[in-house]
Amino acid sequence: MTSNAEKLYDFIANDSERKKSLFLMALNNPKSALEKICEIGKELDILVTKEEVIQYLETVDDEATKLWLIKARGGL
Repeated sequence: MTSNAEKLYDFIANDSERKKSLFLMALNNPKSALEKICEIGKELDILVTKEEVIQYLETVDDEATKLWLIKARGGL
């Protein structure tokens, strides 16, 4: 079963402009990036919490995502 966090991640991953914008935001303010991800989910009716996003991202085998998570943990 696909979680909402996974659905939202897939949507964002396939939108290069949104993905780039979120990544840049995360580098400067990871907490704001998580809030923005949750807002995007709300707009798309794919509701997620910050905790669900973090838990899902921990399962993703992608170097850029892992680097972002390290940054996010330091900023949260």
